[in-house]
Amino acid sequence: MNRNGKPAIPAGDPPADPAAVRSRRTWRRALRRPPAVAGAVVVILFTAVALAAPWLATNDPVRTSWSQIRKAPTLAHPFGTDDLGRDVYSRVVWGARTSMQAGVLSILLAICVGVPTGLVAGYYRRAVDQVIMRLTDAWLSFPFLILAIGLVTILGPSLMNATVAIGMAATPTYIRLTRGLVLSTAQEDYVQSARALGGGDFRMMLRHILPNIFSALLVQATVSIPSAIIAEAILSFLGLGVQPPTPSWGTMLNTAQQFLETAPWMAWWPGLAIFLLALSFNLAGDGLRDFLDPKDY
Repeated sequence: MNRNGKPAIPAGDPPADPAAVRSRRTWRRALRRPPAVAGAVVVILFTAVALAAPWLATNDPVRTSWSQIRKAPTLAHPFGTDDLGRDVYSRVVWGARTSMQAGVLSILLAICVGVPTGLVAGYYRRAVDQVIMRLTDAWLSFPFLILAIGLVTILGPSLMNATVAIGMAATPTYIRLTRGLVLSTAQEDYVQSARALGGGDFRMMLRHILPNIFSALLVQATVSIPSAIIAEAILSFLGLGVQPPTPSWGTMLNTAQQFLETAPWMAWWPGLAIFLLALSFNLAGDGLRDFLDPKDY
């Protein structure tokens, strides 16, 4: 008891900050998944390389040198040179920007088109749902890569057109996913209660449904980006994406196939970059899915 007759607070450690406790708990949950953490770190590194390409590249990626044609890796050119004497390291660095741009922007386009469409289909159902889903089924009848190739052939070969084509080819996946999530979420008690209290359709979709399906959409986006990156590389490899002399991992592989025996390093580095980036996004996406699972708390 203190002088005022009130119970004295026992001496000891001060109460823990709730924010600090949540932060430590989050880090512990994340560190239980080493492959996901490693994948996220590699994705962050590639993102940093893409953003800092002008400063990380040691040479002009499009400058040719006839005295340095197909030279093996050296200190001056750590990844070697290509058939026109261009520095492979600098082209791989700049190619990271191309691949990240195509992968991320195309999926953002698919989300911007697919999520609102799926939200409307799942919320209103009936005739609206039937029309949207029949069109989506027809859209899905074309394989992803074939549809992307067809669209970019119509639009014309360029990085922007390839990005749009990949995004449009990925859109049906987000329509179907969003619709399914909305159908299940709309039956929850909190949504039914908000509707009973007079919530309008627009408010119901944006305030009560969309925030609760956001985590699933985020995971899907993370695992879709590798497919978009590989699709961009394939389109560039076929001459339908990035046009020379702009650096792209796909165009680099297209050129390297002619010199696999005499200058294999031309194919090593862009191929390894595509493999590492796609694998890292997949690992990070799998870890994010487990991390956001409420059963894991």
